[in-house]
Amino acid sequence: MQEIWMLINEMSPYLLLGFGFAGLLHTFVPATLYRRYLGGNDFRSVLWAAMVGVPLPLCSCGVIPTAMSLRKEGASKGATTSFLIATPQTGVDSILATASLLGIPFAILRPAAALVTALAGGQAVNMATRNDPAENVCQQSEQPSEKLSFGQRCIEALRYGFVDMVQDIGQWLVLGLVIAGLITVFVPDDFFLKFADTPIVCMLMMLAISIPMYVCATGSIPIAVALMLKGITPGAALVLLMAGPASNMASILVIRNVLGWKTLLCYLLSITFGAIVFGLGVDYLLPREWFTSHLIQSYASCHESPVLFKTLCSIVLGGLLVYTFIKRFTPIKNNQNDQTMGKRQFKVEGMMCNHCRANVEKTLRQLEGVTNAEVDLASGIATVEGSLSNEEIIKAITEIGYSVTEK
Repeated sequence: MQEIWMLINEMSPYLLLGFGFAGLLHTFVPATLYRRYLGGNDFRSVLWAAMVGVPLPLCSCGVIPTAMSLRKEGASKGATTSFLIATPQTGVDSILATASLLGIPFAILRPAAALVTALAGGQAVNMATRNDPAENVCQQSEQPSEKLSFGQRCIEALRYGFVDMVQDIGQWLVLGLVIAGLITVFVPDDFFLKFADTPIVCMLMMLAISIPMYVCATGSIPIAVALMLKGITPGAALVLLMAGPASNMASILVIRNVLGWKTLLCYLLSITFGAIVFGLGVDYLLPREWFTSHLIQSYASCHESPVLFKTLCSIVLGGLLVYTFIKRFTPIKNNQNDQTMGKRQFKVEGMMCNHCRANVEKTLRQLEGVTNAEVDLASGIATVEGSLSNEEIIKAITEIGYSVTEK
């Protein structure tokens, strides 16, 4: 517990700052700006998708419905793949947290590696699918945005950053901290020293663990810290930081079903080779002290008496985690009169975060014949008002990657 508490104290100020930035980006940057330049089967769309994806604070699960929505609205397979690779690897919150525990070089290298691997993967998909038959991608009209005052936007930014974002990545952050503490306690100090002369073996081990594992960009940081303190090379740690957030079994299955085998193969190969190349570059081309000096200082500072400000930030972060966990797993009670009032309910499977919920709500509200739609993440229940048939509602939800049944 002591190791976990020390890591929380070191990360909490940067995490809170990152959540604040996430709220500002979500609220003040128009969503249409993210989608305008992603159409077209060319390098330009791949570049725009990667540039948009790198700073976005979307977790590994949140990026899936977002990317599928972009695809449905006209983004090419290459641009969609680029977005899928770049977005979960990094974000403003994870960049700040990386700087706090791993230092500036790691904080710079993570987004750079995410950008390069996204460009390579997206362009590889463009080349691999160039001769495929043209697809009819359903274009949707943009729902007019609700006009909000500056004050309302600020409130929305706070709600999104410190409630929705904490709810989305909080469980993975806690899991990462727990795993880091367990590694620190139970892994012998000399375990990874056996592979000190063969970094490639460590990297392959990290890949085998990371690719199917579900962990967010921020939650992977304390795991990398604990492993580096146990002896893995900085390059092997970078492999974990890249491959862990960028891929998981959920994204692999969705990409296979929606974008096809060719896209999935390019997606996995770009992540695998990109992580290995950057990892070898760190271990063999860059000074090791760039990546270890700050780690040692951070670890030493963690064993000092905690500063009051860090302790207060940790308490605030803990309170947010408790509140959002309770909120996430407390379903909204269904009104028994919904059916008599013309409301219909559907059970949506596969929603894992607030981006999933918002994506389903937006899709439903844009359908002609739907007057209102509300989705409860905890229960997975979508309540729909309007004259559109149940079959059309189910089809619309299925097309963005979820399974749905009438309730």
